[in-house]
Amino acid sequence: MAQMKENRKYYFTVEGECEKWYLQWLQRKINTEPASIYKVTLDCPIQKDPVKYAKRLIVTNKTNITHVFDYESNEEVHTMQFQTTLDRMKKAQSLGKEIKYHNGYSNFTFELWMILHKVDCNGTFTHRKQYITPINRAYEENFEDLDQYKHEANFKRVLGKLNLADVKRAIEQAKTIMQKNKENDYILQQYKKFPYYKENPSLYIWESIEKILKECELI
Repeated sequence: MAQMKENRKYYFTVEGECEKWYLQWLQRKINTEPASIYKVTLDCPIQKDPVKYAKRLIVTNKTNITHVFDYESNEEVHTMQFQTTLDRMKKAQSLGKEIKYHNGYSNFTFELWMILHKVDCNGTFTHRKQYITPINRAYEENFEDLDQYKHEANFKRVLGKLNLADVKRAIEQAKTIMQKNKENDYILQQYKKFPYYKENPSLYIWESIEKILKECELI
């Protein structure tokens, strides 16, 4: 009789349905992978406000949560929106619970992370709508725009073209992007002790995904 695997729970808050669908897909892929030493539960409610999530979360020991969100542009409105989210992540850590929030941002959008599963995306964009071209190239699709790509049936068809090897590729390509930013002497910003680059492309969502795969001994 096969030994039952221990279940490990990981916590996320996400700002959109695509991010939730992706994490649910990742959970299924890990849990059907014989090489994984754990079963996983990826708790990933759509909740833009980390404080609201933290207030209702019942935890008895130290809990790490990754907030998956976008740095949509360097325009003042988006910069303020991004920093407000970091403010809320910081406040969530001061509620008297053993909660630590992690920055799972993508600059400009979550589409960058999705593209990296299949192709590199090292060039600088000027607007988030430009991601549709590399999305179509990466997944051999012909979406007219990001709204069409984000339609549930279309996005889940894209997920159906992925496997765990693609996730590992995305992690490595994300590391390459961040290393190049460092080599280019871009300033690693610090706001409320959360690091990020203003420059596009950049992202930190890969860190939390890598941690899960490492703990499951899949990398």
